[in-house]
Amino acid sequence: MNEEITTLEELQELISKEIGVLVYFSTPTCNVCHALKPKIIKEFETNFPKIKQVFIDSSISPEIPAHFNIFSVPTILVFLDSKEFARESRNVSVPVLVSNIERVYKILLD
Repeated sequence: MNEEITTLEELQELISKEIGVLVYFSTPTCNVCHALKPKIIKEFETNFPKIKQVFIDSSISPEIPAHFNIFSVPTILVFLDSKEFARESRNVSVPVLVSNIERVYKILLD
């Protein structure tokens, strides 16, 4: 399941409640963001179904990326147990991201 988040408070509440959250930062004008997003969704739905996926339009909610020190898109943050576990930005390798999360996901969520 994935959804759009528009406020920092909403995102912080979600991160504190869920065991795993992927936060995908993008903008409407980012072509890389649009090409990468379906790949991320597919990989996370297949490999990490218990991680909630949320999407932030940085142009609508600039306070959210500012809070997390995000200066470029696409940027992906993965929170596990309310802590930032992974951060990938600009040149994202989906297989590397999946590999980095796999072991910890199995320990925490399987």
